[in-house]
Amino acid sequence: MSKRLILCSCLESQKLDPAAFETLEGVACSRVHGALCSRESEQAARHLAAGDALIACAQERAFFEDLAAETGVPAPAFVDLRDRAGWSDEGAQAGPKMAALVAEALLEAPMVKMLDLESEGRCLLIGAPEVALPAAARLADALAVTVLLEAPADFPPDRRFDVICGRLKSARGALGGFELRIDGLCLQEPGGRGTPGFSEPRDGGRSSCDIILDLSGGAPLFPAPHKRDGYLRADPRDPRAVADAVFEAAQLVGSFEKPLHVAIRSELCAHSRAGITGCTRCLDICPTGAIAPAGDAVSVDPAICAGCGGCSALCPSGAVSLEAPEVAFTMRRLETLARVFREAGGRAPRLLVHDEQHGAEMISLAARYGRGLPADVIPLSMPALAGFGHAEMLAALGCGFVRVEILLSPATERAVVERECALAVAIAGADVIGLLEPADPDALSAWLFGEEGAAARPCLGEITPILPMGSRRQVSRLAAAALRGSPEAPIALPEGAPYGSVSVDPDACTLCLSCASLCPTGALGDNPDKPQLRFQEDACLQCGLCARLCPEDAITLQPRLDLSDAALAQRVLHEEEPFACIECGALFGVRSAIEKISEKLAGKHEMFADSDAARLIRMCDDCRVRAQYHDRNSPMRAAERPRVVTTEDYFSKRRDH
Repeated sequence: MSKRLILCSCLESQKLDPAAFETLEGVACSRVHGALCSRESEQAARHLAAGDALIACAQERAFFEDLAAETGVPAPAFVDLRDRAGWSDEGAQAGPKMAALVAEALLEAPMVKMLDLESEGRCLLIGAPEVALPAAARLADALAVTVLLEAPADFPPDRRFDVICGRLKSARGALGGFELRIDGLCLQEPGGRGTPGFSEPRDGGRSSCDIILDLSGGAPLFPAPHKRDGYLRADPRDPRAVADAVFEAAQLVGSFEKPLHVAIRSELCAHSRAGITGCTRCLDICPTGAIAPAGDAVSVDPAICAGCGGCSALCPSGAVSLEAPEVAFTMRRLETLARVFREAGGRAPRLLVHDEQHGAEMISLAARYGRGLPADVIPLSMPALAGFGHAEMLAALGCGFVRVEILLSPATERAVVERECALAVAIAGADVIGLLEPADPDALSAWLFGEEGAAARPCLGEITPILPMGSRRQVSRLAAAALRGSPEAPIALPEGAPYGSVSVDPDACTLCLSCASLCPTGALGDNPDKPQLRFQEDACLQCGLCARLCPEDAITLQPRLDLSDAALAQRVLHEEEPFACIECGALFGVRSAIEKISEKLAGKHEMFADSDAARLIRMCDDCRVRAQYHDRNSPMRAAERPRVVTTEDYFSKRRDH
């Protein structure tokens, strides 16, 4: 897409060289302005009127969007060069990084699917009377409020809102669709003199609402309550927090758009088979409880999902994939940043992955008041850090970044990030991925500029960059091969890794093939011509279904990554000699199993007491059916069929009479 890059030095506080962007295809640069958002606003309007503008300023985004609206032109695109590159102790050397950031901004992001949430303003307010009732009075003009008290209390009646008593036993759902169950429910009786009375309590009351305002001060009703749309909490002892929650609740009326963060492909899911549970990675890690079992697969409630992305990072099969942003688009961003940085003359880039709130603010403050980011550190903004899993980390290294730093924030799902980081380090084979949690922006700059021991950490050397295309598993394998070459032995991985082999105890395995019949990816399979259990390591998800299904406990998982071609081919894990049918000689079954069954049943079980019946054990299916049919005691045999009556028989009877 052709764009015109509009440059501004921000009152001469940064140095911009239009020549740094000459390597970018389809980009034309304006001259370097000094104050487009103030004294040069007329020139800014002319740039916007020309169309296809890419404004190199993110701070004054609102100003330029308003200016575009006033002049009747579409809103421009934006790229932040100042905070992420220009304002730095190495700003004069940041040309390659600026070119990479502009190239990333030119990528066309895929459309995000949206879910509409409708709220009619039905609000359940929970809390003690001294806090809940005044809050309800303030909300009564904006929402349809029902106050839930634990027990009846004396209070002046206010018909602008309803009051009930009871115990909230359960709550589920999200904004616009909460479902409630209340025990000991007492309804307020509107008539009478004095303090309003309440009906007799009853259990099992059911109701629904659009918003829940929890001022009880107790335990939250939901896991990760700050991520549940429509559920607001405040400390009842903090008047300011209560006022803020009341104000926020009053705004939750109308139609709201929520991104569909993840997509599910049930046919790829390895959650369970035949009632046996296999992979539970997404279920174990989901902070909001949005993921639930749904037969052999899992389902995601889009209204509850907060888009942390941990399920996508941990899913071994790709059944759960991040849609906002798409995994493929993240891979494109990584490849573009690394490639353009090199093409513009940069060498050995480092990647700094951060979230859109805490991390972006840390970088902005470090740039404005401190040293900023080094010229070789390229920031990558993600909606949620947990969605940046080991596949993305390896892809970044495979694309040419020599190190990846993850800037943690207080809202980061640390368990996912730490687990994925450990897995990526095990595969990459060097300490080239780190987690940063600086106390302040100055500490962030100090670490990245090499102070406090950062320079002693190893970085990867030059490699042949990869093109990160395909599934996350394919990208991981491709990047690992580029980073490690062809190691002599498989790479040992941490417990729970989604790559690995299985080992079979030959003394315990009976080749029942239950594991092969229910393997969700076909990594385990049989041989239709002989008793064999085959295995293709590249397809194994380490879901554990085979080990749990095996009636003999003969299977053990081995987390590892085999980068050789042997992982792409089938190999025999266990095989035995087949048994030859004693009637026709056809091969069937396993010799050891047939002989063991014959030894235990022949002459000992009433069905195989005589020699003829015992012979059935050693026959193939076809011969066994024929033998049973022709046996004189066979239940399948019927009496002799009577002779067919013919016309001559009728005539002979008439002649006899």
